[in-house]
Amino acid sequence: MLNFDPKTGAPVFGGPVALNVGGKLYSTTLETLTKYPDSMLGAMFNGLRPPARADGGGRFFIDRDGKTFRHVLNFLRLGRLDLPEGYRELALLRREADFYQIRPLLEEIRQREEEARCQRERNAILHADVDRQGRLLHFTLKKGPQSYDLCTCHIQIYTANLFCTDASFLRLLRARLACGTPGSEEEEEEDADDQEENGGEDHHLRLEWAPQPPDLPQVEYRKHRFQRLRVVPEGQELTSAGAFLEEVLKTALRQGFRIESIFPDPEDILNSRSLRFVRH
Repeated sequence: MLNFDPKTGAPVFGGPVALNVGGKLYSTTLETLTKYPDSMLGAMFNGLRPPARADGGGRFFIDRDGKTFRHVLNFLRLGRLDLPEGYRELALLRREADFYQIRPLLEEIRQREEEARCQRERNAILHADVDRQGRLLHFTLKKGPQSYDLCTCHIQIYTANLFCTDASFLRLLRARLACGTPGSEEEEEEDADDQEENGGEDHHLRLEWAPQPPDLPQVEYRKHRFQRLRVVPEGQELTSAGAFLEEVLKTALRQGFRIESIFPDPEDILNSRSLRFVRH
C-alpha cells in the first residue's frame, strides 16, 4: 500500500513508483516523476498537492489517457520527445501535456505541430487545364456616311481551369496574371478586385481570355467584352494556350513543383491541354 510522511504528506517510496493511468500500468522512479517540480506530477509527488488515490493494487491512479502517458513518461525519462514514425495523435498528446503542465514537453509538441503544418502546406498538387474554342464574328464596318461593309473574323477563346491544394500558390498566380479589356483601366481594376474577393483559401482559379485579331476593330472587341491576359508587371500579353502554360510552368517550378503528367503528348509540353504538378 501507499505510505505518506505524516508531517509533510509527501509519499514515501521504498522502490519503484507504480502507476495506473487510465487502466494502463506503469512503473517508474520518484526522480522521473518530479523532474519538473512546477508540473502537476512534480507537485503531486512532492506532496504539494493531495496525493492521487490508489487503485485496488496499491498503485497511484490517474484518470487520464493511459496509452498516451507512455510518451509523457518517456519525455520525463529522456528529456526529448521520441514518437513512432507516422504518429498522428499530437493533438491528444498536447492535451495530456497541458493537463500535466509539463511546459518543456508542451513547447516541443508545438514545434512538432508547426513543422507538420509547414509540411502539409508544402505538399501540394497543381492541375492546369486549358481549352480553346474558335468563334466566327460578324460585324459591320463603316466605310462612309451611309456606307457599311459586312465583315467576319475568327477569334480564339481560351478557358483555363486550375486547381491547387496550396491556396497561396493560386494567390501568387492571380497576382502574376491579369485579365482586362484593352483601353479600359476601370475594367481591369474591377477584375483585380474580383480576384481579391475570390482569394483567401480558394483552391480554384478560372481564367477566360481572347487575343484580339488584327482584323477585329477594338470597338467590336470591347463590345463583346472580350479580355486579354497579361503578365504583371511586364505587361506581356499571353496570346495562346502554350504561352499561358509556359507561364504556369515557370511559376510552378519556382515554387518547388515538378511535372507529374502531361496530356495528350508527354513530349510536347507547350502544346498540351493539361498539366499536373506535385510538390513534396
